[in-house]
Amino acid sequence: MLGLDNDPRDREHAVYTIWQYSLGGRKYIDEIMQFHGCVVLIVSLLKSDSARACEAATGLLRNITSVKLYRDVAVESGAMEEIFSLLCKSTITPEMLEQSLCTIWNFSIDENLRYKILSSDILTRIVRILDDEDIKVKEAAAGIISNLALSRSNHGALVEAGVIPKLVQLLQNKEDDYKIIRKEAKCSLLELSADEYYHNLIIEEGLVRVPLVGSAAYKAFRPLPHSWPSFPDGSEIQRSCRPSKYGATELLLGLSVDEKEIEPDEAKINAMKGRSNQQFLARIGAIELDDEGKEQSGGSQKNDLYTILPWVDGVARLVLIIGLEDASAIAKAAKAIGDASTNEHMRSSFKEAGAVKPLLQLLKHTDMPIREVAAYALERLSVSAVVCEKIKTDGGLKVLVDIVKDPNIPVEQLEKIINTLSRIFDTGISMVAVDAVYSEKSTQGDIDGGTNGTYFTYLKQEETSSVPIIDFDVILRLTKVLKEASPSLQEKAASILEHLAAFDQHATAMTAARLGSVIEAILEMGVIHGTTGDPENFDELPTVMIEQVSRAVSATVRLLTKLLNFDLFVRSISTEKFIALLRQMLKSSIPLQSKDWLAACLIKLQSSSGLSGHESVSSVDMEITIYETIPRLVEQMMTSLSFEDKRNAVIELNKIVSGGVMEYTRAVSTAGGIFPLVKMIEDSDGDALEASLAILYNLTMDPENHPAIIAAGAVPLLKQIVVAESTHWNRALQLLRTLPV
Repeated sequence: MLGLDNDPRDREHAVYTIWQYSLGGRKYIDEIMQFHGCVVLIVSLLKSDSARACEAATGLLRNITSVKLYRDVAVESGAMEEIFSLLCKSTITPEMLEQSLCTIWNFSIDENLRYKILSSDILTRIVRILDDEDIKVKEAAAGIISNLALSRSNHGALVEAGVIPKLVQLLQNKEDDYKIIRKEAKCSLLELSADEYYHNLIIEEGLVRVPLVGSAAYKAFRPLPHSWPSFPDGSEIQRSCRPSKYGATELLLGLSVDEKEIEPDEAKINAMKGRSNQQFLARIGAIELDDEGKEQSGGSQKNDLYTILPWVDGVARLVLIIGLEDASAIAKAAKAIGDASTNEHMRSSFKEAGAVKPLLQLLKHTDMPIREVAAYALERLSVSAVVCEKIKTDGGLKVLVDIVKDPNIPVEQLEKIINTLSRIFDTGISMVAVDAVYSEKSTQGDIDGGTNGTYFTYLKQEETSSVPIIDFDVILRLTKVLKEASPSLQEKAASILEHLAAFDQHATAMTAARLGSVIEAILEMGVIHGTTGDPENFDELPTVMIEQVSRAVSATVRLLTKLLNFDLFVRSISTEKFIALLRQMLKSSIPLQSKDWLAACLIKLQSSSGLSGHESVSSVDMEITIYETIPRLVEQMMTSLSFEDKRNAVIELNKIVSGGVMEYTRAVSTAGGIFPLVKMIEDSDGDALEASLAILYNLTMDPENHPAIIAAGAVPLLKQIVVAESTHWNRALQLLRTLPV
């Protein structure tokens, strides 16, 4: 009755009957598939004008494709293409939509068929269906996306289609009907989070990936005994010695809060909520349910299971885990903290949740992998200035410095610690401060000797020791790192030494550590890699290496500039050799931003070496102008978004060129200044136009510049100025007469 030569109504009745028969299970589907060619006939009914026949056909195909053995038969019969076509029809009914999506869901189980779903235009339609009101339709769409996400090659297309915000929204819906949808959404997000960039996008949507460490790990959790409470970051709730008029002061803290006092901010409240939720779950043994990891059994390794939580709970869970005893759990959580520290909100949230202090303690752990991931987490967190301040408050400076002094520390961990210290310095936190011990006692007493109330404050540090954190061993170790490390680590070490060089005792220690010879070696490296024409010049280096070497050289030059303030250091180096090295680098092909520091250091070296009035000073000044000032001004004309900046650049450039030094004019053309000058002639007026015309006139004195000037479109612009008889028409006419036009 399914035959094409039968009456359409008979075919409709037949396919509906067979569909109902197939609902009996695998045995009945096997019997149906005994009839060769039946799938082709079923697929042909997807084009039927009868909604009932079409729905029955899609339902029957759904049941057939649920059996792996028959999935390929359906594909060979063209079922996928016809289902895709059906989904795009505006006349599709909700029942047909559900059956079609479930059929595609079955197809997506097969990894070899997923590419067909992506190669069609159907993915965007499936993503839109996630907003549908029909729960069953949403389930099918979420299931398809979950299966597609199992193939990492599909992640880019899924993210471009906008699945992440929609999946997050579905995951956060707590209605009972959404149980399957939440499961599929979570699986999809966890698979997508394997990619760092997509993980960051998920975090931006307010979710955090948390490792599943096993319920046994939480047995080591011991809640603190009853005591006066504090916030997760260590700041205490301080109380009045006078009891609340409501009574129950110890139990109900809110009754004794003085409305005039500062209440905790939202970040602290969220940290408190998260900690309370997670500690309660841990105490009752419900923090990790057994089925939490089973959801991913198809796509993830058993030892790498994760769950995904709202950020308030996720942050608190991770902080709780790093306080447990299981080394594997601690390592996973510390790494997850580092991975999740992608923006200021997350970094400050971890700080409020109390992550900094336990991470500092983990730096002293006996397990090396734990020390490494703790250093990684602190490095990622230290991007935030408030975290850097918290590290100092929790006594972390001494811990970090002691690690730097350890000669046995692995290079990877040392790099992370030095990065953290460098950021702490960059935030303006001084390490010349004394070693401090921080009190954890709560202070009792009336505020201003008066009103009854509860208020909140951070722990205050007590300076109880006058032992400096930085000593000669630290300087010696940093000098060794600067001498032997990779360019990226050299940059950070030089940055720390630059901060320390602001103080006499540290500059003296650097001189004693022969830092001058190390700086000289780095400058020589810059010359070797950056000299134009050298077989090992920058053009033959990878882009990343060019950037790292130039940054290391820049940081070292800044350190040298700072040390030149101290006569003892100046007397320990050969200023003539340093000037020669800097001049060579100034002429080299190192990036322009590095030459700013070279020029400043050269000027200071001349002053420190007493070369004022010396005949070599003028040549050094000329080289600074040619290789730093002029290229910088040309770049400013080309790249600045501010017209005022461009105007200032061309006026300053004209002042230089009008000095009559031919080398300056040649430097303008070498730096690529012709095209931006012509653009300035087109866009500017007044003194900026006058300056542009004057520079261009000087450039025309060299016939080699004529083709570039003409190619830049100067001739039509100059003719317009002449025809308009504007203020500068005479200069424009001179330029036209000079050019071969």
